[in-house]
Amino acid sequence: MRKITFICCLLLCSLLVSHKAFAQDSKPQESAKAAEPPAHYYHLDYLVQELGADGKPTNSRTYTTTVCTGVNETASIRAGSKIPIATGSYGETKSTIVNTQFQYIDVGVNIDTRQAHEIDRQLSLHLTADVSSVATSGDQDLHQPVLRQNRWQAQVLIPIGKRTVVFTSDSLDSKGSMQVVVTATPLQ
Repeated sequence: MRKITFICCLLLCSLLVSHKAFAQDSKPQESAKAAEPPAHYYHLDYLVQELGADGKPTNSRTYTTTVCTGVNETASIRAGSKIPIATGSYGETKSTIVNTQFQYIDVGVNIDTRQAHEIDRQLSLHLTADVSSVATSGDQDLHQPVLRQNRWQAQVLIPIGKRTVVFTSDSLDSKGSMQVVVTATPLQ
């Protein structure tokens, strides 16, 4: 009889301890779910500016997109052209037609925004900006285009409602520079 009582007491104690362990495990998960901030939408204005040697804008372009802080998705902007570049030609004599082969290269602006989330009154973003264009060549004998490219990638912190320069670089072929400015505006 004593053995049966002892075994029953052990079983009862083990059930009480396991029930308490399950109750403790479920509370942190519930509080973690309750701690998630609500999703907010932001209107992002990107301004790509080419600046002269005096620091004044010589060319600027604006691009706009919307991001959400609750979803881990990418917002992408693509604007550009395909430029033909001759890669070869063939023909037998001057009286026959010369056939030229081309390869097309994309030039323009590519902007990718990922991982948007709020930190106090600022918006944190993983931002990639790629700006390419066709430059004028200083060599008159060169018949192929010269391509310029600026590419930046970083985690940036933008004050909400304030224009912020996030990327800047000097031009390689002049005393000017290029910069990317971002403004984040909350959507209601």
